[in-house]
Amino acid sequence: MTAPQPPVPGLEHVARVRVLLDPPRELGETPFGRERVIPIVGGGVAGPRLHGEVLPGGADWQRVLDDGTAVIDTRYTLRLDDGALVSLETRGFRSGPPAVLASLLAGEPADPSSYYFRVVVTARTAAAAHDWLNRSVLVGAAVRTADAVEYDAYRVT
Repeated sequence: MTAPQPPVPGLEHVARVRVLLDPPRELGETPFGRERVIPIVGGGVAGPRLHGEVLPGGADWQRVLDDGTAVIDTRYTLRLDDGALVSLETRGFRSGPPAVLASLLAGEPADPSSYYFRVVVTARTAAAAHDWLNRSVLVGAAVRTADAVEYDAYRVT
């Protein structure tokens, strides 16, 4: 008898999240990289499993490494259309060729296929209707514009 094989995971599209941003607050060079705080001022979420708004008040506590890679560390809150609150955290990386990363840091547009921007999304909620979020592995593929980050969130099945 052969041992059981692990299943091959799939992806279920949950929603597109658009996070509106204020300009970065540059903290400067630290021993851990260039530190910046990017305030989250609003946005929205819409998709097959979630609909609502991104509430102002969160931020991305970002580090930019010497090669231009941004280490993403966000925390913010969603208010869904049914009134449920969902706490989101994302952790990930935005990396790519130096010229592309420099353009993004300057707020200039760049072709999303020219850089890598992926996050792991952790969601927490007390709402029974969305309890599935508390026990799901979520990942996202993102793009950066001058005033926003937009990503498609997927549940790993």
